Amino acid sequence: MPAATYSCPLCGWRFHLFYYQDNNRAYRQCERCSLVFVEPQYHLSPMLEKAEYDLHENSPEDLAYRKFLSRLCQPLLALIGPGDQGLDFGCGPGPTLSVIMAEAGFTMNLYDIFYYKNPQALNQTYDFITATEVVEHLFQPGKLFSQLWGLLPVTGVLGLMTKLLSDVSSFSSWHYKNDLTHVCFYSRECFEYLAQSLNAQLTIIGDDVIILVKQA
Repeated sequence: MPAATYSCPLCGWRFHLFYYQDNNRAYRQCERCSLVFVEPQYHLSPMLEKAEYDLHENSPEDLAYRKFLSRLCQPLLALIGPGDQGLDFGCGPGPTLSVIMAEAGFTMNLYDIFYYKNPQALNQTYDFITATEVVEHLFQPGKLFSQLWGLLPVTGVLGLMTKLLSDVSSFSSWHYKNDLTHVCFYSRECFEYLAQSLNAQLTIIGDDVIILVKQA
């Protein structure tokens, strides 16, 4: 099979297969890392993408949202210690996880390409980094994972939340794919590939919490 004109946004592999097509978009699956992603022509412009995010109403006062984020915060707290500093990457217009972690005694920096575009936050190291409901929006997640991984020391922790894909039959009716800002869809196999390539210890909790710990 000839290589495609565009590469997998996670691992850079040029060989991928048709996965699914609905009324809005076509989806491909990488043969190497198993990432499912939309074809590049379906990426929204920054203006349209931000317009969707502006509709989000998440805030620290929302107890249901706090409970949702606790599914990452609780296992993360077991891996970090007093004085550790974290980065909440892609925190959105209403940062909440950083508030929860600050209440637990941790210093947090924020970065979001639309709402907290602070380049200095990406020029220092952290003991842990979180990205909740972020990586499914990334056009080039492989580059971002490499960048964030470089900000962590050995034993540093990268904590993610994103819904995990299971198979194509469930994908066809999956609400997660209907959000047009979602362009990459990850399975357990994707994160197993990523953990191996980053030399990370991988823990997956439920269907949406992923923790990667940096090994020596």
